[in-house]
Amino acid sequence: MIRVKICGITSPEDATLAVELGAHLIGLVFWPQSPRFVARLRAREIVSALPAGVDAVGVFVNQTEEAVDIAHEVGLRAIQLHGDETPESYRGLASSANGVSVIKAVAVRDESSVRQALDVPEGTQVLLDAHDVVKRGGTGRTIDWSLASAIARQRAVILSGGLNADNVIEAIEAVRPAGIDVSSGVESSPGQKDPAKLRELFDVLRNL
Repeated sequence: MIRVKICGITSPEDATLAVELGAHLIGLVFWPQSPRFVARLRAREIVSALPAGVDAVGVFVNQTEEAVDIAHEVGLRAIQLHGDETPESYRGLASSANGVSVIKAVAVRDESSVRQALDVPEGTQVLLDAHDVVKRGGTGRTIDWSLASAIARQRAVILSGGLNADNVIEAIEAVRPAGIDVSSGVESSPGQKDPAKLRELFDVLRNL
């Protein structure tokens, strides 16, 4: 099964269910303006509930310096930058973060997004998401899969943006990503995962 990140987790219970169903990565949002925000103490609870082999990814918006401290304190294995960070601002982040990998989210808007994604430094993973300067992810909106495919043909990507059980197979077949990131598509409300939607998503993915 393709690598799956379930993002916007806010409770150990949701994390446990996602992992039991097949999630490889759990995403925790540390941007205070997000409805999926988790405080450090809560994040440590969630991370401590994860079994070996399942890693936690922290999502940050223009918080590059703070991200490293939180990663070490909470036990994150990756930092996802979801803001306006330039390559220069995070180029050396992975090496300075002592083994914590870096993911850069690229908002797919138009042809310029292809160049923006290709400009992400080697060694940093690329995540493709919908453009929204207010919500910064979790919008429930799909992106242009043809543009995403153009990027995926040139480097490995994680596909995000409005994925759910109804469209995930079509999205994967169109883009051929290395992994997918799902948040709002498996929720009953922001930050609250819906067990039925989670099960449906993984049932569909097992048929790939």
